[in-house]
Amino acid sequence: MPLHTYRRLFRTPEFAPFIVSLVLQNAATALSGLATATLVYRQTQSPLLSALAMFGPALAQLLGASTLLSAADRLPPKAAIIGTTIVFAITTAIQAVPGLPTGVAFAVLFVQGIVASLAAGVRLGLLHEILPPDGFVLGRSVTSIAASGVQILGYMLGAGLVLLLTPRATLILGAALFAGSALVAAFLSERAARISGSSSIGTTWRLNRRLLGSRSLLPFYLALWVPNGLIVGAESLFVSLEPQVAGVLFACAAAGSLLGSVVVGRFLTAYQRARLGAPLRLLLAVPYLFFVFALPLPLAAVVVFAASIGFAASLVLQEQLMERTPPEYAGHTLGLVSSGTLAMQGISAVIAGGLAQATSPTVAMTLVAAASVAVTLALASVIRAPAKMTPGT
Repeated sequence: MPLHTYRRLFRTPEFAPFIVSLVLQNAATALSGLATATLVYRQTQSPLLSALAMFGPALAQLLGASTLLSAADRLPPKAAIIGTTIVFAITTAIQAVPGLPTGVAFAVLFVQGIVASLAAGVRLGLLHEILPPDGFVLGRSVTSIAASGVQILGYMLGAGLVLLLTPRATLILGAALFAGSALVAAFLSERAARISGSSSIGTTWRLNRRLLGSRSLLPFYLALWVPNGLIVGAESLFVSLEPQVAGVLFACAAAGSLLGSVVVGRFLTAYQRARLGAPLRLLLAVPYLFFVFALPLPLAAVVVFAASIGFAASLVLQEQLMERTPPEYAGHTLGLVSSGTLAMQGISAVIAGGLAQATSPTVAMTLVAAASVAVTLALASVIRAPAKMTPGT
């Protein structure tokens, strides 16, 4: 039976423990990311290092995607999810050690980023395996909604914990949530790897070249990575823009993303989704151009909320990408999407942080938003909906 409603989706075996485990992991990531960025900013007073502390681990995903990603389809999903989540719990607890040097803290973040590239491929590949083809977009919609909802609570709670307690206490809570995520993942069914054989760096490189060397696939990867990443680079400056209430802006971004995921994933047809891809990517960036006017906090919150609806463009692009990808490579393909997206977010955080130090956070946010608009316009003529699609599909 087609999955056209959230109720039917949650009746799908394994989906409930999958989403609960993911929610706990997202909560842990939100709390620990904000706490780490705040801790680094208090120690260094550097917008660049603060942005890098929150989004920099994504840079390490480039290395993970180049070395580990072929294992995403060659490991039993349940064991891999539990193992990687335990690594996150341990490394987050290490970040809470008093007196930890900033250099060591960034080394730990680097390890987290490498492991995260594999973890994302395993989780998304399992989701693609659990759900029937017609349920993938709805399922990704739910994961996006869950991530956004948890981020709203996580950033708001994290902001309060950082102010009322300490960043290190918040990191301890984040480690506990990672441990809880691993515990819930134990309720997933045992599944064999999608592809037999051992993983290797050479295998990862060959598959990456095959996927990224395809003229039909590369534009989708670029559209998934670059416009999105540049706007997250703008978000990485929230802490240096409004140090005391950065959590409010992060929560507004998560709320906008949640609304976009609901509308695009639940209420639009494939035909409508395909034709809204480029407009959604433009919506993601254009509102940030107004930050050049040094917006007051209430107006900035509205702008961030409206822009973040455009993050739903990723659902559209992933749907079109998976239609063009063999199912046995689902984990690798989606892991490459996730790793590339997060890596671009980390790169953009560095770029935006550097621009902010040379100019100001508002000028830097405006510049990266303009770059995002330019990339979307450049790719609009390459990424088109299939001609065979009709308005009723």
